Amino acid sequence: MTTLIILGLIAAIAFYVITLYNGLVKNRQMAEEGWSGIDVQLKRRADLIPNLVDTVKGYAGHEREIFERVTELRAQVGKVPPGDVAERGKLEGLLSGAIGKLLAVVENYPALRANENFLALQKSLADVESEIQMARRYYNGAARNLNVMVESFPSNLIAGQFGFAKRDYFEIGDVADRDVPKVSF
Repeated sequence: MTTLIILGLIAAIAFYVITLYNGLVKNRQMAEEGWSGIDVQLKRRADLIPNLVDTVKGYAGHEREIFERVTELRAQVGKVPPGDVAERGKLEGLLSGAIGKLLAVVENYPALRANENFLALQKSLADVESEIQMARRYYNGAARNLNVMVESFPSNLIAGQFGFAKRDYFEIGDVADRDVPKVSF
């Protein structure tokens, strides 16, 4: 009888450990899926940028400094290692600010604001920015769930044993970058 109780207790503990481990795996996979969603949207935005820059450059060739900054930041973003969420967030925030400045330049060019190609690019960029925002929220939620399990007792014991680690949130580093650029037409 005592042996049966001990075996039952061992089975219950093993089941609990397996459940915690599987929860950690699930949350890690959700965080990876979330990051992948952000990455896809950031790639879409990066692909739109050269077209946007070329379209604006045709009308506002003397705004070279802004074009170079957008192009430079886009290249820097491409060089960030895939798992470096903090650095990617910082550079993406700077790139968003540079794109905002680029769009602000458009105010001085009424013909550009009416150009069909520019309007289509601007709409595509707005759509991608919205998708990035949704993907960022999903990723941050998944990272939060994983981080809670990694830090909470008793799942932290299992997380430590199997190498589960906290995830960085995808955030804008500079508070000034959170301000929406004012663009009026």
